Amino acid sequence: MQIPLSSPDITDIEINAVISVLKTPSLSLGPKLPEFEKIVADYIEVKHAVAVNSGTSALHLIVKSLGLSEGDEVITSPFSFIASSNCLLFEKVHPVFTDIDPITYNIDVNQIEKKITKKTKAILVVDVFGLPADWEKLQQIAEANNLLLIEDSCEALGAEHKSQKVGGFGDAGCFAFYPNKQITTGEGGVIVTNNDNIAKLSRSLRNQGRLEEEGWLQHPILGYNYRLSDINCALGIAQMQRIGEILAKREKVASLYNERLKRMEPLELPPLSSSNLKRSWFVYVVKLCSKYSKQDRKRILTGLREKGIGCNNYFPPIHLQPFYVEKYGYKNGDFPITESVAERTIALPFFNNLSEGQINYVVDNLRTLL
Repeated sequence: MQIPLSSPDITDIEINAVISVLKTPSLSLGPKLPEFEKIVADYIEVKHAVAVNSGTSALHLIVKSLGLSEGDEVITSPFSFIASSNCLLFEKVHPVFTDIDPITYNIDVNQIEKKITKKTKAILVVDVFGLPADWEKLQQIAEANNLLLIEDSCEALGAEHKSQKVGGFGDAGCFAFYPNKQITTGEGGVIVTNNDNIAKLSRSLRNQGRLEEEGWLQHPILGYNYRLSDINCALGIAQMQRIGEILAKREKVASLYNERLKRMEPLELPPLSSSNLKRSWFVYVVKLCSKYSKQDRKRILTGLREKGIGCNNYFPPIHLQPFYVEKYGYKNGDFPITESVAERTIALPFFNNLSEGQINYVVDNLRTLL
């Protein structure tokens, strides 16, 4: 049996939506772009959504639009996909890492204020694996210290903190639509904000520095080609029309895993939703208990792959990536909770249409390897 780590949920609805665009002359910057942006903005309940070609591009434009630049510091997490920190380096901003909570894997809000200096301009927070961060506390810290608040919700479309969807808590937020995310546009991302200036500047920056009121060959500012085509947007519209169904499918798959794995003592299962936090399932990541080493994890991953089961370690610590070690001199032990978690995580196959039989196959093989 071959089971991929992830697989998009594409139906005839999505296929027909893309084909319909291909039959028009508007393959980019056409009517599907504002339509997709509106459906996302309405879903998150914010004024603006600005679609771009990736979540990384979205985060980069947020950093740029907020005026962050060389010499500034931004507090963020070392336990994330590397783009959440790289986007700061694009603008020569210094990421200041803060260790994570050992249960949620989100940034430890109780350590943030210790890291604030005169150079600190913002906090960039990741909703890791689709579990919302403590946005109420983060808003309080940002306000008390006059800091900007950036939401990297790329993994968390549909997640909620106290019944409010993530993406609308900070000055700006973003989502990503790579094929392993809750919805996909193939490649793509979006900036969400209630700030008119951030939205206007982001729209210009994504389109070679053009302004909507200027001509096509007028470029008042330095910009990028971060556009998202109408083909991608049509796919995204169809996916957003099914968002309730998609999130329910992912919840069901996670529930089946939880039921099968709950008595497997060597594993710590991902925290579930609570009265205050509603998780939007991005990946299903278990953690080996402390008696297992990094080498044990490697053996288990190899064994699963030999059985045709897609799996991976999520995430290697950003501060121990070679580029960050070389640039900033980070070393093992700098962020012990991040390092401990990262050495023992296993991402199991997770996607909308993963069957009960496939889940049983994964669990049985995992039990044997443990």
